Amino acid sequence: MYRHLTSSLLGRRVRHPQLTPVRLRPGSGDCRRWEEEKKEDGVKWTQLEHRGPYFAPLYEPLPDDVQFYYDGKPLKLSLATEEIATFYAKMLDHEYTTKETFQKNFFNDWRKEMTSTEQDIIKDLDKCDFREIHKYFVDKSEARKALSKEEKQKLKAEADKIQEQYGYCILDGHREKIGNFKTEPPGLFRGRGDHPKMGMLKKRIMPEDVVINCSKDSKIPEPPEGHKWKEVRFDNTVTWLASWTENIQNTLKYIMLNPSSKLKGEKDWQKYELARRLKDVVHKIRAGYRADWKSKEMRKRQIAVALYFIDKLALRAGNEKEEGETADTVGCCSLRVEHIKLHPKLDGQEHVVEFDFLGKDSIRYYNKVSVEKLVFKNLQLFMKNKDSGDDLFDRLNTVILNKHLQRLMDGLSAKVFRTYNASITLQEQLKALTNSEDSVAGKLLSYNRANRAVAILCNHQRSIPKTFEKSMQILQMKIDAKKQEVEKAQKELKKAEEEFEDTKDAKAEANVEKKKKLLKRLEEQLARLNVQATDKEENKQIALGTSKLNYLDPRISIAWCKKFGVPIEKIYNKTQREKFAWAIDMTNEDFEF
Repeated sequence: MYRHLTSSLLGRRVRHPQLTPVRLRPGSGDCRRWEEEKKEDGVKWTQLEHRGPYFAPLYEPLPDDVQFYYDGKPLKLSLATEEIATFYAKMLDHEYTTKETFQKNFFNDWRKEMTSTEQDIIKDLDKCDFREIHKYFVDKSEARKALSKEEKQKLKAEADKIQEQYGYCILDGHREKIGNFKTEPPGLFRGRGDHPKMGMLKKRIMPEDVVINCSKDSKIPEPPEGHKWKEVRFDNTVTWLASWTENIQNTLKYIMLNPSSKLKGEKDWQKYELARRLKDVVHKIRAGYRADWKSKEMRKRQIAVALYFIDKLALRAGNEKEEGETADTVGCCSLRVEHIKLHPKLDGQEHVVEFDFLGKDSIRYYNKVSVEKLVFKNLQLFMKNKDSGDDLFDRLNTVILNKHLQRLMDGLSAKVFRTYNASITLQEQLKALTNSEDSVAGKLLSYNRANRAVAILCNHQRSIPKTFEKSMQILQMKIDAKKQEVEKAQKELKKAEEEFEDTKDAKAEANVEKKKKLLKRLEEQLARLNVQATDKEENKQIALGTSKLNYLDPRISIAWCKKFGVPIEKIYNKTQREKFAWAIDMTNEDFEF
């Protein structure tokens, strides 16, 4: 299937009658859509019509003068083999292609797609030379950047046309934007951290892989000519429009509504309201798990210690998975003895637990935490007579934990704890760090520091960007240049003041005021640059965006903006403001999570 693709998939442009929304009542298209009449439990919509996914374009063969070399000699590759070679070539300057796991997985999957003749010749990745192909794509990228304004506008117009055709659906009479209407193009899987499947081939998504979901009375999307959908469903209890199973981890991928849609807004609001409900019972829950540290029942003790970790450290529960199916990633319930070390005393603290394991997306979680004495003693008990590969919580799994959480509060899960603790941490940090006398830049630095405390709590890390050093150098050059401007302005002000002392005339006095204003403006600009440099340095390995978009109640940030006179666009970009339109509309400066 991978080698034989019909041209009907290239820039798939199947024509349907124009999607036309029903007549909307006045005001129904504004940001209060979530206030409309609610449907019965489980029903998400009554009308859903769309055009299906926009498929990734077919592969365009390399020009004849761009060659692949094996063992120093040019080798003409078959089309499928050549396409996969380009995936690797494009990444030659990336750290991934230096990793042994990536190289091994790529070469293994690449050979599977080769012709038998190619398999007989290409047996060693070290003898493969992709540099000419890499240069071709680098040059192509630079050429795109160098296009004239008119050429770029033409490309944008083409993209806008595709967006208009495939990027919208009709949901209960509303024209709603679709979040990701394009199928992901084939390529090499990267993963995060040291993922064991990095480098494997992500295969092209075909119409035969895709399940369509729409309403029975709608115009069902037509597949590209010569193809058919895997299935067409009419399921109004889910919000996805199309789905397929990707081949690397065997997980479902979905085409969903845009975050700014009514359904997404409702879901967000419900998520944060659920976390706010936890605030009313969290003290009772904490008292309960503290009491269970002394329980005569071992399972109760293990649940109590696991819940303490989920609450205090925002650990994920950890879902069961097929052995060998993905990386050796764990959560709280699936921790093994080898993942923790106990230190009665360490770095001046008592009862220290040292965590070291791979969490979600193979991101390493490493932390040293001073815990309460009873937690420490229980951990010693849980580890007694166990090998390093044994489960730490051998009487516990996510099913047992979730049932326990449900008994404590309807809808409660480890993720609700994570959302609650993230939001509460942001609110408390903003109160502690914000100085109303600071400039907007100073307040934004405080906001990012508060956000960083949340990102650290949730272990939202990132690798240092490749461009970090260069961008810091450029920023430092700007700071140095601005310092020189300030020094020059200070000298000019001093000279103007001396001139005024001598003459006492109005013109000299006006010149002093002018020089003072210039100096003040330059000093403010220098302060902003210094704040920017500090912010950049502090956040180089922290991913602030994940917590801001997924775990932090946006009403906290919006209330803070309104209270301290910070423009909301300084915190949320246009897309994010659309996503959180519901929060912007309903929040005033007195909001408390």
